[in-house]
Amino acid sequence: MARSARSTFRVPADPDLAAIDPRGRPVGPQDKSAAAEQMADLATVLDERQEALYAEAIGGGTRAVLLVLQGMDTSGKGGVIRHVAGLVNPQGLTISSFKKPTAEERAQHFLWRIRPKVPAPGQIGVFDRSHYEDVLIARVDSLVPEEVWRGRYTEITAFESELAEQGVTIVKCMLHISPAEQAERLLARLDDPAKVWKYNTGDLDSRAKWPAYQQAYTDALRETDSDTAPWYVVPSDRKWYRNWAIAAILAETLTELDPRFPPATVDIDAERARIRASVIA
Repeated sequence: MARSARSTFRVPADPDLAAIDPRGRPVGPQDKSAAAEQMADLATVLDERQEALYAEAIGGGTRAVLLVLQGMDTSGKGGVIRHVAGLVNPQGLTISSFKKPTAEERAQHFLWRIRPKVPAPGQIGVFDRSHYEDVLIARVDSLVPEEVWRGRYTEITAFESELAEQGVTIVKCMLHISPAEQAERLLARLDDPAKVWKYNTGDLDSRAKWPAYQQAYTDALRETDSDTAPWYVVPSDRKWYRNWAIAAILAETLTELDPRFPPATVDIDAERARIRASVIA
């Protein structure tokens, strides 16, 4: 039996990012053409399951899904939003991006700006970066003392357990990219007038701290992975494979959730009769 995407990409108990090939294709399509065919099938699953989740909430359901996207600059968080989240009805989708915190946000607890963005029942929420910035950049750039960012692992785990108890299914994806591929993508931004606006000179500052970021990611993966909020490490050097992998993980998650359309609350035969009687010449 073929391995599922979730079991394939689930982070091991003792993660070693250096042992995971960013260009790997451990399961699923092996070329871009095959990936496009499979994405068409996944699109059908995602659309149907998301609509059922949305309808379930209209009927009083409380469940939602939160997709967390983390990764180095150029790893493709925006691409996933366009090519994976874009497969579902936007009525049932919320997207939240977490940039450098404002002065007001810095004055609050680090989860203060996160909580209001948690998806409501029936929604698939996508976080483009997230509360994990507070154990990644905050650690690498020494924005807070070590005892503070280390303590946040426990706070994050408690927060995610709280969300799970409320009915939010959490899917966390680390987009694993190589430094060589990042360099190519940064150069491509400079070469393309339609993409040069994406280029940020600060990206090179982060790139210079690559080993420190890899260690920060490794520790975050190890300390905050759980059955209620699992981490998946997705090879992301190949954009088409990255998109397929996350779409497959999300489709498997929604299929397991098995959201149901609420039953009819009206007398169907009586309503049919009323509609026929209301025909206007």
